[in-house]
Amino acid sequence: MPAVTVGQVGGEPVSMPLQVLALMTGITLLPAALLGMTAFTRIIIVLGLLRQALGTGQTPSNQVLLALALFLTFMVMTPVFDAAWASGIGPYLDGNMDFRTAFAAASEPFRDFMLAQVRETDLMTFAGLSNSGPYASPQDVPFGVLAASFLTSELKTAFEIAFLIFIPFVIIDLVVASVLMSMGMMMMSPMLISAPFKILLFVLVDGWVLVVGSLAASFNAV
Repeated sequence: MPAVTVGQVGGEPVSMPLQVLALMTGITLLPAALLGMTAFTRIIIVLGLLRQALGTGQTPSNQVLLALALFLTFMVMTPVFDAAWASGIGPYLDGNMDFRTAFAAASEPFRDFMLAQVRETDLMTFAGLSNSGPYASPQDVPFGVLAASFLTSELKTAFEIAFLIFIPFVIIDLVVASVLMSMGMMMMSPMLISAPFKILLFVLVDGWVLVVGSLAASFNAV
């Protein structure tokens, strides 16, 4: 296991307490990395809006949705994780590469993944906001610009997918509301009647498999 050396101050290595502090700070940034550099954002938004479209309240629970989103994220990101391990993390742990070189090599697969999903309009927008660009090659895109562009692109894609999921459930709500109105049952909540029909439709078409499969296939290959 190679020794972790964060840096030097005045020619002397950083003390162990400061190294531990830097390591703990890095650990606290892991959730942000999970949201900003992986497929998790698109997946969890679509699953959350799907639950809202079904009108089932808190069923499935947040824990179940998070678990499904994490497993699906791991499945989508496995090639990226393998490439990052082979190019940077593995050689660093074997002592064959210094930390800076290993970090740059391990981050390249994530950059490639984000570049494959990002929309050009979003990238140009954040490039203009940062007063940088145009870029001669994808490698010239600053990481901050790429991460922000990737997040906004994922939000837009997630809402586009959710819109298509919402349509059949909205139609069911409209039909049920119209029937209740024509029968004079205006005091009865249409959601109470339409919820079983929406759940039945979702089960009959094997909705979870369709949604999960469509989400996994919606990511552009690196």
